[in-house]
Amino acid sequence: MEVSPSTSKFESNVTMLLIARIRKLPPAILALFIQLIAFCSLFLVIPVFHQVVAVDFSPMQLAVIQGVLAVAFSLAIRFATWWYVIQFLFAPTLISAQYLHIPSGWFLLAFLSLAMIYWNTFRTQVPLYLSSRKAWVAISELLPAEPGFSFIDLGSGLGGLLAYLSKVRPGGKYHGIESAPLPFIFSWLKANYKGSAFQVAWGDFWKLDFANYDVVYAYLSPVPMVELWQKARSEMRPGSLFISNTFVVPGVNPTQVVPLNDLNDSTLYIWKM
Repeated sequence: MEVSPSTSKFESNVTMLLIARIRKLPPAILALFIQLIAFCSLFLVIPVFHQVVAVDFSPMQLAVIQGVLAVAFSLAIRFATWWYVIQFLFAPTLISAQYLHIPSGWFLLAFLSLAMIYWNTFRTQVPLYLSSRKAWVAISELLPAEPGFSFIDLGSGLGGLLAYLSKVRPGGKYHGIESAPLPFIFSWLKANYKGSAFQVAWGDFWKLDFANYDVVYAYLSPVPMVELWQKARSEMRPGSLFISNTFVVPGVNPTQVVPLNDLNDSTLYIWKM
């Protein structure tokens, strides 16, 4: 039976619409959904393997196959790249834990530790990135020459950048905001018990008014850049600077580009508002 071009186009549009709806799920839920699909797919794939290779697969081999399927499905819906490793290792890690007889308490401890560090990562798809020292130096050279300027680090992590800038450029007012509990506690202690001239708040930077700052710095991920640019463009004052480490704003040419030549081969993208 021959399929008409209009039918093929309709099926393609339905598929794209379905993928778009699936991608709107919270990332953690979507990842578990993909793992479930990969597990169910094993019952279709394994009989095919048995026809080619007459061998019974071990639990670890099945887990690896599930990991490969999970990565394939993640690629199909264009899941964030850094999830691929997690998707591949999920099932093999569970099987390894059974083989090694690791007490369940260690998994709880690991989960709580990661939750304290990557608090909102599964929701926002913004992992913890730490700016390199070369980035610190480059940013210090981009700050306004006149004292009294205000600087905000969106997702300030451990506070390393803020501590450095407050020492080498003491004329500025430095602020950071962090939503992950453990990095926030660490940076808060650094700010309050080491005499550093910067402030760190725990919260959501989407609720900030960027009009209060002369320089807004972000080292996030590709996911929020379009929305972040819209917020910066609507709120930041003329002449202020929006700086992004590594991640560009799609379709918007930066005013200045500063290659860092650090271990991550990072680049600073600067927009003058």
